[in-house]
Amino acid sequence: MEGNFVERGVFEEYQRRLEDQKRRWDKRLEVLENNVQQIHALTANIEKLTISVQNMAQAQAEYGERLKAIENRDGEMWRKIVGYALTAGAGFLLAALLRRAGIF
Repeated sequence: MEGNFVERGVFEEYQRRLEDQKRRWDKRLEVLENNVQQIHALTANIEKLTISVQNMAQAQAEYGERLKAIENRDGEMWRKIVGYALTAGAGFLLAALLRRAGIF
């Protein structure tokens, strides 16, 4: 039976090494857990950023449509003004011709 026993110093060294290994594993596990938490936080932030970018793209499209409407409105007003001016000029010209002809 004496062959199955281990000296106390050897056993204590074995336990010390096991404790050291356990501490290293605990540190590694803690680092991994922190990394996983950071990855989850980063993923959540990326999802929020994606939603924000989508909302901005939609708002930009709406602003583009509104800008086109405003630009067209100004163009329509200018065309109306030019049309009225041409109509008035043609009216004055016609009135002058009719007056000269003695009809008016």
